[in-house]
Amino acid sequence: MTDPAGSSERPERATEAAGRFLTFEREDWAALRAATPLTLGADELDDLRSIHEQIDLDEVAAIYLPLSRLLNLYVSATQDLHRVSATFLGTIAPKVPYVIGIAGSVAVGKSTFARILQALLARWPDHPKVDLLTTDGFLHPNRVLEERGIMNRKGFPESYDTRELLRVLREIKSGRDEVGAPVYSHVVYDIVEGEQIVVQQPDIVIIEGLNVLQTAEGFTEFVSDYFDFSIYIDADERDIEQWYVDRFLTLRESVFRDPDSFFRFYAELSDDEAITTARGIWREINGLNLRENIAPTRERASLVLHKDAVHRVDQVRLRRL
Repeated sequence: MTDPAGSSERPERATEAAGRFLTFEREDWAALRAATPLTLGADELDDLRSIHEQIDLDEVAAIYLPLSRLLNLYVSATQDLHRVSATFLGTIAPKVPYVIGIAGSVAVGKSTFARILQALLARWPDHPKVDLLTTDGFLHPNRVLEERGIMNRKGFPESYDTRELLRVLREIKSGRDEVGAPVYSHVVYDIVEGEQIVVQQPDIVIIEGLNVLQTAEGFTEFVSDYFDFSIYIDADERDIEQWYVDRFLTLRESVFRDPDSFFRFYAELSDDEAITTARGIWREINGLNLRENIAPTRERASLVLHKDAVHRVDQVRLRRL
C-alpha cells in the first residue's frame, strides 16, 4: 500500500460490512486522507480538546482528515443539488446549511470531536462558516426537571425540550437569517436565562448531543430528519466508564472547585470517595442511559467511529449510499 498521506487509491483491505456499512480498519481509513493538508497546529489542538481528553495530531491526520475530505465532497455535492433544483424551478438557490449530527455516550469525547471537526471544516474554501450547537442547551431548566421529579434523569430523552430543538433545526434548515438557541452552563448545571447562541446562515451546522439519533415517541418528525450526515462515536462500555471516572477525578480538581459550581461538594471528596461516587453515577444514570437510549441508535448513523481503550479510533464504519 502506498503512503497514506499521498494516495487517493481505495485501500485494499477495506471490506464491505455485512448489511448497510463498509468497514475500514484504522490504517485503511487513514489512506483516504489522500492529499488533504493538516491545517491544525499543536497549540490549536490544545485549545480545542477538553482538559481530560487524549488526542494528538497523529489522530487528527489519521481519522479527522479523511472525514473532513469526505464531508467536503458531500457538502459540495449537496450545494450543487440545491443549485440544480433552483435552476429547474426558475428560482434563486437559497442558502441551506449542511447539518451534521454527532451522537454518543457521556465521556466518549463528543465535544472535543465536534470542535476539531468544526475547525477543520471551516478551513475548506467552499464552506468557511461552520457553527456548533450542543443539545445541552435544550435540556429543560432544573426547576422543570425538579417539578417533574426527573432531576436524576438529566440526559435521558424525557429531560430535553425536543419541540424547541425541532423548531430551531427547522428554522436553521429553512435558511432563516438568524436563529436563536438557548445556552447551557456546565458550571451551574442549568440553562442560562436570557442568553442565546445566534446562528446566522452558516454553511455547515454541527449538532452534538447524547440522543440526537433517537426516534422520539409521540413525534411525527425526529431531530435526525434534519441531518444531512450523522456520526456515532462508539467504544466498549467498560472503557467509557473508566473515561467517565477519569474525567470526574479531573473535574474534581478543576471545575468542581469553582464557587459557582453545582458540584462544588464533590471537590472535597477523597480519591476513593470520588471513584466510588463516579462509578455509582455511571451505574445508576449514565451507563443506564447509554444502554437503554444511546447505543440502540448507533446503527442509524451515517458513520460509526469506534475507539479503543486509549481513545484512538481503531475502526470506521461508513454507511453505503
